[in-house]
Formats: sequence, C-alpha cells, structure tokens
Amino acid sequence: MILEHAILPVVPGREAAFEEAFAEAKAIIAGMPGFLDLELSRSIETPNEYLLLVRWESLEAHDPGFRGSAEYGRWRELLHGFYDPFPVVEHFDRMALA
Repeated sequence: MILEHAILPVVPGREAAFEEAFAEAKAIIAGMPGFLDLELSRSIETPNEYLLLVRWESLEAHDPGFRGSAEYGRWRELLHGFYDPFPVVEHFDRMALA
C-alpha cells in the first residue's frame, strides 16, 4: 500500500468552491483502478490549506495509472485552478514495525 500526501494551498476566499469541486472530483478518483481510499482534512491554523491523503494499491496505480488517464484531465480541470502555489505530492510506503 502506498500513501500519497499533499498539502493543498487553496486561494483564500475560494475554500467553499474548492470543497464543492472536490466532492465531484472524489467520485472520479474513487473509480480508478488501484484506488483504496482518501481523506481530505482542513487546517485549523491555516483554513485555506487542506491535507489530502490517498491510499493506493501501488505507486504505479497513481502514476502513471491515474495521472496518465483521461479521468485525470477532468480532475485537473476541477481542482488545479484553486491552488497557489501548486502542491507538492509525495508518496510513502508503509513500514513494518516490530
């Protein structure tokens, strides 16, 4: 399992519109092969920032899978105009701890 992590800096004042667009975008990503689940949380200290966590079966399911798909084009149309600056996405692999 791979955990995708991104802080989404939404242009101040556009939070409600972002949340509405994200509700539509969530259905797109949820239908992708290898998608497991996601969480979107809003910062208390910085209310225009959101934490996105997406769980994928593999890194390849996210990239090139989702990012190389036609569905990603619609995701981009819905969400990318809200960000300033554009978010950095990182991937994490679960560690087995004794």
